[in-house]
Amino acid sequence: MTKDRLAALRAAQSDEDDVGPDDVAVNVDGNVGYMDDFFNEVEEIREMIEKIQNNVEEVKKKHSEILSAPQTDEKVKQELDDMMTDIKKTANRVRAKLKVIEQNIESEEHVSKASADLRIKKTQHSTLSRKFVEVMTEYNRTQTDYRERCKGRIQRQLEITGRNTTSEELEDMLEQGNPAVFTQGIIMETQQAKQTLADIEARHEDIVKLETSIRELHDMFMDMAMLVESQGELMNRIENHVQEAQDYVDTAKQDTKKAIRYQSKARRKKLMCAAIGVGVMLLLILILVLYFIINRDNTPSTPPAATHPPPDGG
Repeated sequence: MTKDRLAALRAAQSDEDDVGPDDVAVNVDGNVGYMDDFFNEVEEIREMIEKIQNNVEEVKKKHSEILSAPQTDEKVKQELDDMMTDIKKTANRVRAKLKVIEQNIESEEHVSKASADLRIKKTQHSTLSRKFVEVMTEYNRTQTDYRERCKGRIQRQLEITGRNTTSEELEDMLEQGNPAVFTQGIIMETQQAKQTLADIEARHEDIVKLETSIRELHDMFMDMAMLVESQGELMNRIENHVQEAQDYVDTAKQDTKKAIRYQSKARRKKLMCAAIGVGVMLLLILILVLYFIINRDNTPSTPPAATHPPPDGG
């Protein structure tokens, strides 16, 4: 399900608009809906790219379904053709919309290269372009993989008929574009032979369609790939800054944890020292008290002086 990212995009614009006195002010000609239209366009392109991505996954399933079936299912093949047509149509729309955004960015650069809105547009355009190329690269890889699997299927079917071919020989046959080169010499007396022939012709037809599709998308693919490559240095710098910031945060977290541990250990040491000091003081006081008590008990008492009566005068 497609997520609603308009709020996040608008929040990003709001952050960009919070410029300080030394920053360049945003110039949007006072039009409140100026960036809203752009955000809506970005979301529409994102949804189309996700649609292509989902269709590519379905195409993979159809490929496996076709190759695993003992006989060609025309319904499944038609569904596959419809998906490929839809992918091509949607991809052309995405490419056209990205081109329009690119042209608008180039026009605005002549007016204000430091505009915050322009930076947002560049970032969004670059992100969408890279995602689009990633999805189309996966689609191209899927088609190429299916072509190789179809070749393998043809090669195995030819081996069943007693005709062994190398991969190079098979490629030469495919380049001729005539399924008869695969089936010449096959005796059609048995039902198995007829089914083998039909399967070879069906796989050959699939390969022809794949090659046509790959050629049709090649120019668009290369155009977008070159665009993303030109943006690569900028995006790599951004990614490096993000990674450096993340590394700094991670290091700061580790340092904080270490500081907390050291602080905790230092606090425990202080408490232990204080407890030992108090214990020593109490022990000294106890020793002094016992000392005075013992000395008092052991001191001998002085007898009173004898009194003599006065002499008698008689």
